[in-house]
Amino acid sequence: MSKGLLSPIDLGPYHLPNRVFMAPLTRNRAPGTVPNALMAEYYAQRATAGLIISEATPVAAHGHGYPDTPGIHTTEQVAGWRGVTEAVHARGGHMFLQLWHVGRISHPSLQPDGALPIAPSAIRPQGEAVTPEGPRPFVTPRAVTLEEIPGLIEDYRRGAANALEAGFDGVEVHAANGYLIDQFLRDGTNHRTDRYGGSIENRCRFLLEVVEAVTGVWGPERVGVRLSPLNPFNDMHDSDPRATFTRVVEALDRFGLAYLHVTEWGSDEPGAAGPPFDLQELRRRWGRVYVANGGYDQARAEAAIREGRADAVAFGRLYIANPDLVERFRRGAPLNIPDPATFYGGDAHGYTDYPTLDGTGT
Repeated sequence: MSKGLLSPIDLGPYHLPNRVFMAPLTRNRAPGTVPNALMAEYYAQRATAGLIISEATPVAAHGHGYPDTPGIHTTEQVAGWRGVTEAVHARGGHMFLQLWHVGRISHPSLQPDGALPIAPSAIRPQGEAVTPEGPRPFVTPRAVTLEEIPGLIEDYRRGAANALEAGFDGVEVHAANGYLIDQFLRDGTNHRTDRYGGSIENRCRFLLEVVEAVTGVWGPERVGVRLSPLNPFNDMHDSDPRATFTRVVEALDRFGLAYLHVTEWGSDEPGAAGPPFDLQELRRRWGRVYVANGGYDQARAEAAIREGRADAVAFGRLYIANPDLVERFRRGAPLNIPDPATFYGGDAHGYTDYPTLDGTGT
């Protein structure tokens, strides 16, 4: 069979039916931070994806940065997620949990005991936090001490172990989009002078130690990593993203992970060091499954796979509005249009009520 978007793919120990992956999508539908039956229905509707990557899921109470995001750090959360994975597996799907810590992209109103958010360095991001009381200006975070870092790595290890208990098929380490690990990687947010800052090798250290801890739970063949080398989201930048992220990928490649998931949004800043950064350089340096993400439609995704620029493509907004996205791609059918007003928070409306081709919402 010729390789295409709807062709099967081997991912670690799994033989997946297609290369249409569901990207991680924060939906803020977990009151009390515990996954629920509505979430189980939502994910089960999308179980025909080659792989579902869960919404970003904090590994610790101090890792939350948005209201009503589900965690993976309490027994209640583990039980709630188990209901989700059982629903997905009952429909033949595969699902990885995305392990998350927001770092400085939080607010004292979302932190235990109203504490300051933590970050590699005490640098306040531009913009506003999303709090239960509405938008609030970001605060200057507290720089984590060297002595605290092993505890953070343990948070990721425990989150990975909880994901295993909850019945997931693997985990993805969220090292993208301006959250804690990305804050360590990029020199715009990491001004440390100890062994976790300064050189690229030092700025990579936190990610590599997290990956080592997580693969100790799952084995490398059931772990992926997500990066966003050029994404400015959450006030992020790096003086030389090409040098930083080629080194990151080379270091990750040695683990033998299941996949690398790259968010392709963004571009080099004017005056950045070196020539423009072609993200395909990362793909060429990566020895296993490469998952592309960034506003793809079916035609672009098919071309990327056919031309060898990706092995699979993760779709975000299209999956919000089209639970049967694989079948719509298969038939060349029209797509539902997503409603941005219902992306974050709310109830079943704009969440589980998008119709499938047979006219149902399930």
